[in-house]
Amino acid sequence: MFQTKHESARRSMLAMTIGAICVAAPAVAQDAKPAAKRPTVSTEKAMSPNAMVNLVNRLVKRGVFTEEEGELLIKQAQDESYVVQEAARGASARAEEAAKTAAAAAAAASPPGTKRVSHVPEVVKRQLREELRQEVFAKAKAEGWASPGTYPEWASRMRFYGDMRVRYENQFFPKGNLQDYAYDFNSINTGNPYDYGWSEAWYPTYNVTEDRNRLRLRARLGFDADLTNGFTAGMRIATGDSSAPVSTNQTLGGSGSNFSKYSLWLDRAFIQYQPAYEYMGVIGRFDNPFFTAGDMVWNRDIGFDGGAIKFKRDLVPDFTGFLNAGVFPIYNTSLNAGINLGSQADDEPYKYKSHDKWLQGAQVGFSTRFAEFWDFTVGGAFYNFTGVKGRLSSLCDTTQSSIACDTDLYRPLFAQKGNTYMLLRSQDLAALAQYQLDNSGAGHNYQYFGLATEFRPLVVSARLQNKIFAPIWITLEGEFVKNMAFDKAEVAALAVNNRGPNITYSDGTTVEGGYEGGDTGYYGRLTVGHPALKQLWDWQAHVGYKYVESDATVDAFTDSDFGLGGTNLKGYFVGASLGLSPNVWATVRWMSANVIAGPAASVDILQVDLNAKF
Repeated sequence: MFQTKHESARRSMLAMTIGAICVAAPAVAQDAKPAAKRPTVSTEKAMSPNAMVNLVNRLVKRGVFTEEEGELLIKQAQDESYVVQEAARGASARAEEAAKTAAAAAAAASPPGTKRVSHVPEVVKRQLREELRQEVFAKAKAEGWASPGTYPEWASRMRFYGDMRVRYENQFFPKGNLQDYAYDFNSINTGNPYDYGWSEAWYPTYNVTEDRNRLRLRARLGFDADLTNGFTAGMRIATGDSSAPVSTNQTLGGSGSNFSKYSLWLDRAFIQYQPAYEYMGVIGRFDNPFFTAGDMVWNRDIGFDGGAIKFKRDLVPDFTGFLNAGVFPIYNTSLNAGINLGSQADDEPYKYKSHDKWLQGAQVGFSTRFAEFWDFTVGGAFYNFTGVKGRLSSLCDTTQSSIACDTDLYRPLFAQKGNTYMLLRSQDLAALAQYQLDNSGAGHNYQYFGLATEFRPLVVSARLQNKIFAPIWITLEGEFVKNMAFDKAEVAALAVNNRGPNITYSDGTTVEGGYEGGDTGYYGRLTVGHPALKQLWDWQAHVGYKYVESDATVDAFTDSDFGLGGTNLKGYFVGASLGLSPNVWATVRWMSANVIAGPAASVDILQVDLNAKF
């Protein structure tokens, strides 16, 4: 998005060289019509008759700069060439007018019969030419006509972009899956509390037995604006079934059905400042500021709220170190959050203390190029989630769903599945006994659930690329994560899920199954093909494996496709993509996932996508 000092200098020098070629090229006749289409960077083998385009194409093929940079260089060089030619033409015209004026003045001042030869020195012509050049440049900048057909200056500093994807998805559940595979904690925590003591057999569950299929749509539109002096702003809107952070997919036929219209969400909104090549800061809602090599910890489309800084420096040739850091609010307590202690007339409501949740993260790493065709990047990150672990409340009357307890805000308000949960409410047994006495022995225990562990994941990400067969690249990515705050004994004492099957002894005694959760995950993926699918018949294929235990990371922010999202999953995935037209491509992907801890369950998913980008 941003141009570094080094890149700016390099592109300016190249543009000057290319501009010189443009100026030196034979001028087009004044009456000739402009070309229907301006030259652009081409990947075709055929050589262009324009020397400028050929030069750029060769530099692109050698990897000196990207195709996008090449296109910008061509436009910049042609703009300057156009202005220089206009200046030269104007200077010559003024020189001729000056010569005629001088001759006329001399003729008027001389007696009849006097012969004079008018001459404008070359130095004067050069001076006039330079003055005209500066004048034309200023006028071109002010009026936005440096090249015929371009937009005004302010519009040239804005870049609009977007993409669309239509997906068919089929979910296959093999026989043997248990319907009580897992609580749907997200449904419970975002709705009414669950009666853990009275109707335990009826808790919300995820579907793991009935095959499903659906059509989904994703549409995104955004812009970036160069505000000059290192400042940039950006915004993007996107579709989505809900405000969930990990998906902008809209299920067709959902959200009201019967061809109802769908919602648009604010997906990005940020201001960024980059005063130099080495430094960058951003605030608002923006792309993931950390280097990642997969989607095991962070979903590829997730947006971060808060602020981040990025620093990088070339330490030696072909070796760059980088540092990324940021602070991000996950949950902010409502200004008017309150609590009602009970149903007695003398119970007065009062306000909650603030219980905000935050993420702090820092990452260091380096990228290098070696043996000419090899690129390698590695980064180590440490993330600290604060306020996300559940906390047991003080004694609370849980016999009625309308009564709130003082740690209810410790429940996560968005989750996928996989993390280990604990009860949040400490049941007041005296209140329960009184309720049973008043209601003929009936009893309730309305509960919310919170995460049973703190999360401080350490993540190592790496990517190795080989370009010897360019334009075909070979890319190997890997990621490892370990939750440094996980204490298995402590979590096992609190866990209500991720337990093995109950054990029944010969005397009929039944003991609850032991806790089976864990704190580690790893991911690997091999990709072969074009790095970006931009042209017809560009292709790409990949295969990979993922293993992520229940509490290796917060399940709310991980991949939403593999195993239908979350942690506590292991399995493989394979896919391929093919370009159908410039910036249009199709993708087919198969994912097979199995649950690691708790009741056995698995799911296979087929996705067929049609993608378009502009």
